[in-house]
Amino acid sequence: MNIDASSTMTIPGRLHSKGKGISSSALPYRRAPPSWLKTTPEDVVEHITKLARKGLTPSQIGVALRDSHGIPQVRFVTGNKILRVLKHEGLAPSIPEDLYHLIKKAVAVRKHLEVNRKDKDGKFRLILIESRIHRLARYYKTKQQIPPTFKYEANTASTLIA
Repeated sequence: MNIDASSTMTIPGRLHSKGKGISSSALPYRRAPPSWLKTTPEDVVEHITKLARKGLTPSQIGVALRDSHGIPQVRFVTGNKILRVLKHEGLAPSIPEDLYHLIKKAVAVRKHLEVNRKDKDGKFRLILIESRIHRLARYYKTKQQIPPTFKYEANTASTLIA
């Protein structure tokens, strides 16, 4: 893509909101672990498996390693991402984390709508959440991250997140 200084680049908006934000974290250019980090890759893998056995999700494991153990990027130290380490150890979650959280949100909104039947905006938001679930499930089926027989159904969704 060739962009000169006079043309403006348009940023696509968010899926179901008005936001067009482009802020994100910036990783360091160097992919080597920092010189001050004395932890070995084996220790990091051990920490990851220990935290996964406690029931933490991959993103929670990353936050715990960053905040408690001073490991900035697991990938730079071990050469593998947290999810790959978990798959190698046989501890990976059955459904991907982002899909899990969308299903959890849909179950919570549906529970809210049982009590507050007149919440029209809540009903609309539930439709948007469920359309994101279907879209993400379709993507993960093509990437073979979930079985091709996976189907999101509202009445069985609470068993998926239990």
